[in-house]
Amino acid sequence: MEIFKITLLFFLIICALAASQFKNQLISVIVFMAYSLIMSIIWFLLESPDLAITEAAVGAGISSILFFVTLRKIKRLSEEDKDE
Repeated sequence: MEIFKITLLFFLIICALAASQFKNQLISVIVFMAYSLIMSIIWFLLESPDLAITEAAVGAGISSILFFVTLRKIKRLSEEDKDE
């Protein structure tokens, strides 16, 4: 079990660094979703199920949907600028 926790922490650090390094915003949002899911698993292993559920719902769920909608609108706006 200890190896699993260390592996999760390693992937958490990798996701945090990778989300800020990618130039493609879509990939950054996907990595951010992975970060939130890993964080929710860590909260569950720390015996905090209420925080785990909140992190999964807000971090990986609602925030990611808002990021996807924003990216879509930004792309649409940039395409309209090219047409003019």
